[in-house]
Amino acid sequence: TAWSVDPRDRDRVRASLGGQLVASQRAANGAVLAATGVQTAGVLDDLYDARGARLGPVFRGGVPTLSVWAPTAQSVSLDLDGTAVAMRRNDTTGVWSVTGRPSWKGKPYRYVVKVWAPTVGKLVTNKVTDPYSVALTTDSERSLVVDLDAPSLAPSGWSSLKKPKAVPLRDAQIQELHVRDFSVEDKTVPAKDKGTYLAFTDKNSDGSKHLRKLAASGTSYVHLLPAFDLATVPEKKADRASTDCDLASYPADSEKQQECVAKTAAKDAYNWGYDPYHYTVPEGSYATDPEGAGRTVEFRNMVKSLNEDGLRVVMDVVYNHTAASGQADTSVLDRIVPGYYQRLLADGSVANSTCCSNTATDNAMMGKLVVDSIVTWAKEYKVDGFRFDLMGHHPKANILAVRKALDALTPAKDGVDGKKIVLYGEGWNFGEVADDARFVQATQKNMAGTGIATFSDRARDAVRGGSPFDEDPGVQGFASGLYTDPNSSSANGTPAEQKARLLHYQDLIKVGLTGNLAAYRFTDSAGKEVKGSEVDYNGQPAGYAEAPGDALAYADAHDNESLYDALTYKLPATTGAADRARMQVLAMATATLSQGPSLSQAGSDLLRSKSLDRNSFDSGDWFNAIHWNCQDGNGFGRGLPPAADNAAKWPYAKPLLTTVSVGCAQIDGTSAAYQDLQRIRTGEDVFSLSTAAQVQSKLSFPLSGKDETPGVITARLGDLVMVFNATPTKQEQTVGSVAGTPYALHPAQAKGADPVVKSSSYARSSGTFTVPARTVAVFTRTP
Repeated sequence: TAWSVDPRDRDRVRASLGGQLVASQRAANGAVLAATGVQTAGVLDDLYDARGARLGPVFRGGVPTLSVWAPTAQSVSLDLDGTAVAMRRNDTTGVWSVTGRPSWKGKPYRYVVKVWAPTVGKLVTNKVTDPYSVALTTDSERSLVVDLDAPSLAPSGWSSLKKPKAVPLRDAQIQELHVRDFSVEDKTVPAKDKGTYLAFTDKNSDGSKHLRKLAASGTSYVHLLPAFDLATVPEKKADRASTDCDLASYPADSEKQQECVAKTAAKDAYNWGYDPYHYTVPEGSYATDPEGAGRTVEFRNMVKSLNEDGLRVVMDVVYNHTAASGQADTSVLDRIVPGYYQRLLADGSVANSTCCSNTATDNAMMGKLVVDSIVTWAKEYKVDGFRFDLMGHHPKANILAVRKALDALTPAKDGVDGKKIVLYGEGWNFGEVADDARFVQATQKNMAGTGIATFSDRARDAVRGGSPFDEDPGVQGFASGLYTDPNSSSANGTPAEQKARLLHYQDLIKVGLTGNLAAYRFTDSAGKEVKGSEVDYNGQPAGYAEAPGDALAYADAHDNESLYDALTYKLPATTGAADRARMQVLAMATATLSQGPSLSQAGSDLLRSKSLDRNSFDSGDWFNAIHWNCQDGNGFGRGLPPAADNAAKWPYAKPLLTTVSVGCAQIDGTSAAYQDLQRIRTGEDVFSLSTAAQVQSKLSFPLSGKDETPGVITARLGDLVMVFNATPTKQEQTVGSVAGTPYALHPAQAKGADPVVKSSSYARSSGTFTVPARTVAVFTRTP
């Protein structure tokens, strides 16, 4: 039932919002029949429109003004370095503000907010940091009055920084990288820089050299896992716990490594960072000195250095939840305007479908915070793109508002070209907002046509096999031997069932190669003419994109097992090192050679392993660090993965950890072959088609149908022919329509690093392409 306030009582509403608000139902004699609290976000948006306000510290002529939105607070004052300073309230907007003096610059501050807190049922006085903080003291104890435009915070060459050429999202080749993973075990990085922003400025390190190689072959973006202020990692090195175990001394299948890591995980230096504390301040644990604004300079130095190395920078942002809510120590928003910024369920509790306390990005001021924060990172830190965590929990309108705000940024006015900034995110559909229950979500199907991409899980699952959540990790897929090289898992079914599933997987991969286009027409493996949207993916349309760039292809990311680890579980246990490496390249190729952007987890081209850990968010450096030098291995066999998320799979993992291995030949060979594929991807215009119509006319699958070869996909793309042979034997693919037309192996592979692919051949008279086992070969038409 919806109720409204009697017009005669409208003037009482504002005053009522400053205390406990209860709705009651009474009988005619006045007896209370029912009573409940009231969710007030809607009325706050109606009464206190502060969407045009500038919040946080704002400097004009060297003089700071501090502003905070707190419409339900009975009082707000400023605690400036221990001194109480009065603030004035704007009754129209609900913003409290104070203008200070130039001497305030650099001083720590908090707001002192007296407000009714429904979670504890009483009036509280909270001393809380600024939600719009731009700088913090160590461990986020105080905000700092800082002007990000101050010359002292600009690294040398910052104002004249020349960025790499902007790459449209549909052409983006992205490496997903965690700041600490990058350098913490890189022996070529100075000890003081390991695990920090400054490691990216060490140009002679193995990690930096490898990123430059990838950039030269076609990688255009480095996507950094969350690097804003986090709640879980102690920022001072002295406060962090570390294990006293000799982890390297234990066997490859031992339980001891994970046991030792787990004991210190809560207080060690490691976390993925999906636990936001302050959205618009760099994380202090990645700075060599976390105190003050030095972390601003170091973050900018990282961006500058990556740009100099030919790579643009994407930030992973997590506005869909906060680390805590209510009166918790690391709760900020909910201690200033209780019950507003968090998404509430019908009973008044905070929704936590995203793992933590969900935010209500559909409320005006939370939506504004998202836009304002993104614009700050774009302008003040020259970030080139943003990846939204669980974007489907945002309204589509909120993400489009971000796009509009970025598009308004110009080099002349703001120092950056906002139209060149790319946006993509996780468009998953679940939780209390599922199926547009509260608003039109920013999900896969809803974001199609916006130019903002969503991760596509369709081809990912087909390539790997099954889903990341299978109880039996041995469920095989296209690149892991389904039907053509079966393992011993009964979960794969009979040979007939395997063949049918493999052929359906091939249809999903074909849709992926189109850029996941909904309207693309082709002949499926059953011989039927279908559209991408008519191919089934777990009861959903496989194709949902309107144009290349709507869907982002990937075979692995930080979530779930790394690609190498997934293939270790799924390939027959007796598969040799060379063949494991070849299947890694083949799996990565399905994303790299697709229309639209593709992403891979940093190190996957080096067969990166996390020792079979499916959720390494808090597994420490031991399981997460990237090993850039093949002499240090690839991370496999560093013990059984942490029990919390992996114990059920230990019986499968234990025998593999002691028998599977790869060496430098496979590690370096995989990377070199991947780089050859990137050269093809970025060197051929036909991979950069901009419309669905162009893809329809240029891309075809000439051997699709009832007679197609299980485990082989042949695609014709303009003057190219691509053959993905995932089988353990050499395959011949005869494309009658090209008979008489001259083709040769693409120069990038013919002169490339992989000796096996060089044995690929083409018979012009019959149009037959012959490709070795476990190989992707790209042929180009010759004069």
